[in-house]
Amino acid sequence: MLAHRRLALVVLVAACLVPSAGAGRALPVGVYGDVARFDRLTGQHTDSGLAFIGWDQGRTWGKPYDYFLTTLGTRPHIALQTDRGGGGGISPRGIALGQGDAHLLGLAQAISDSGKPVLLRPLGEMNNSKNPYCAFTPQGRRRGSAYSTTWYRRAFERIYIVMHGGTAAAMSARLRALRLPAVSQDVPANPYPQLTIVWNPLAVGEPDVRGNHYRDYFPGLKYLDAVGNNYYDFSGVYSFTRTTGLYKAYPSKPFVFPEWGLALDDPGFVRAFAGFVRSHRRVSFIGFYNGRTGGRLDLGKKPRSLAAYRRLIVPLSR
Repeated sequence: MLAHRRLALVVLVAACLVPSAGAGRALPVGVYGDVARFDRLTGQHTDSGLAFIGWDQGRTWGKPYDYFLTTLGTRPHIALQTDRGGGGGISPRGIALGQGDAHLLGLAQAISDSGKPVLLRPLGEMNNSKNPYCAFTPQGRRRGSAYSTTWYRRAFERIYIVMHGGTAAAMSARLRALRLPAVSQDVPANPYPQLTIVWNPLAVGEPDVRGNHYRDYFPGLKYLDAVGNNYYDFSGVYSFTRTTGLYKAYPSKPFVFPEWGLALDDPGFVRAFAGFVRSHRRVSFIGFYNGRTGGRLDLGKKPRSLAAYRRLIVPLSR
């Protein structure tokens, strides 16, 4: 959702993407919040989680990589952020030029060692100005050149190549073809779908200004495994028109909803969301953002929406 949720745990059946429920297969589903409570409320079963991990977290600060990969269930989902412990962060330019390679190589090694299928969501909602790697401020002004959409695309390409691993020679050859610096060490291969890398813009930029469209940040089909969109109902006004546009823009890739949720007791939104999922066969998983117990997004406080979720969403997972 927003960049300040650094360490939120989100239950999410993730990484190894499967055909949607519309194709006659169970759809992976998940939830952020108290897993056991949500399952009791809805009758849903979830078996994996999401952590928002800052830059170098797991290597030089915070809990180690294997903590997350062990505690996030059988299909961990990691949202990779740019903030560093103690303040500050790395820019897209710094990532693209290899200044964060130690983190990428360490995380790639840990993912391989875990033996688990992993969903990795690097620098998500990049066209949301609340995130420090967005090219624009909330006032619609451009950030410094190190945060341009060009450097974002280069950073994402580097993340994709390094995280999928291989020999240093093979990765370096791909990087040099992009006019990016080489890497210095091998890392075990993490092929798709064992590792699924999701490019996750918002369907509408925040702010919605020229240059902050999702296409401005698009790294190319060779550098992503799935396309994602986060969608929330905060006001009771919603439309899936823009989401449909994003869905149709990249028809060769699976489509995912890493986060969706609602702040109102609005069963109509749940019905509309379920209808979209059922009618768009490339939707491969959905993750409900329930938030903290008793909080603004808690489905337990929304009886009509909870009933709609039980009736319309839970069957998609069976």
